[in-house]
Amino acid sequence: MEDLPEQEKGSTSRLMFDFYREVGRTLTSTLELREVLTKLMEISTSLVPSEAWSLLLIDQEGEKLVFKEALGSKGGKLKGVKLKIGQGIAGWVAKEKKPALVNDVRKDPRFFPDIDKILGFKTKSILCVPLVSRNKTLGVIEIINKVGEGSRFTNYDLEKMELVADFASIAIENATLYEKTQLLAITDDLTGLYNSRYLFRKAREEMEKAKREGKPLSFIFLDLDFFKEVNDNYGHEVGGEVLKEVALLLKEESPRDCILVRYGGDEYIIVLPDTDVCEAKRLAENLREKIASHRFATAKGLDIRLTASFGIATYPKNASSVAELIRLADKAMYVIKNRTKNGVWLAGEEPPPTEKSSSGGIR
Repeated sequence: MEDLPEQEKGSTSRLMFDFYREVGRTLTSTLELREVLTKLMEISTSLVPSEAWSLLLIDQEGEKLVFKEALGSKGGKLKGVKLKIGQGIAGWVAKEKKPALVNDVRKDPRFFPDIDKILGFKTKSILCVPLVSRNKTLGVIEIINKVGEGSRFTNYDLEKMELVADFASIAIENATLYEKTQLLAITDDLTGLYNSRYLFRKAREEMEKAKREGKPLSFIFLDLDFFKEVNDNYGHEVGGEVLKEVALLLKEESPRDCILVRYGGDEYIIVLPDTDVCEAKRLAENLREKIASHRFATAKGLDIRLTASFGIATYPKNASSVAELIRLADKAMYVIKNRTKNGVWLAGEEPPPTEKSSSGGIR
């Protein structure tokens, strides 16, 4: 812009002001993080055309950068890849909260070549700007190998991307806070599993899908045996730790597409899309064994042993509504709990003979 006549400079400045005002409106027009990231990608690539573009965000622990979005011939392989803070040019930018413009990465000791080796890509130049809000780094925007006129990044490119990054930082922080707030409304604050409010909403969606596609849908209802004794003997703090450990076991052993819910107290529900009664029973038996063999509260110097009782109900075999399936799974759970405990029972089956529980309480 330095070589333009004064009148043209003024006109160009007004155009740029209007453009960036529109950029700000676009990026802050939604609270959906996915939409913000998509719009950011579109704006960045239109301002500075390049062979590749990526957005990295700081993980929850604040220790690594995670590739959240990537554009380019190898972009699909990058999503989810992590860099340590300070590693590579992007890591340096995140750590120092300063931008970097490097037109020959071979001459820059900060360059981290391992990503190129993984992708089979050749990075020649990088423009990278930090996303910073209230002096906290949220992530970085990275543009690789400029294309077009000159094919070299300029200070003007850097200025444009720094302005975009200012707007993007606000938009990403707002969207992230909104996402966290939404998640808190549907999750149990002790275990991190979903709560009953989310259960009914999501389970109804899965029921509609099961009916539409003609697939089964199973519900597992489980209740810990003798959990009251944990609270009575060790206190509610230890009881809370036990409930969290049970939740972790359920996460580790259950399918990724299931819905894990803390239903209340020491009760849990697992919703299993596209799962028939036999598969649900296999999972329940596996979970029963895992819980029975687990040593709880060892971090507190204890060695608590527990068991759990399981009930299963399945669509379309047992019922065709969410409420009825939960009721039947709960009823089946109580069939085994009132007789032998530490077992699995299916809705609609004849009750087993009444036996005294072999566990006899916590150990």
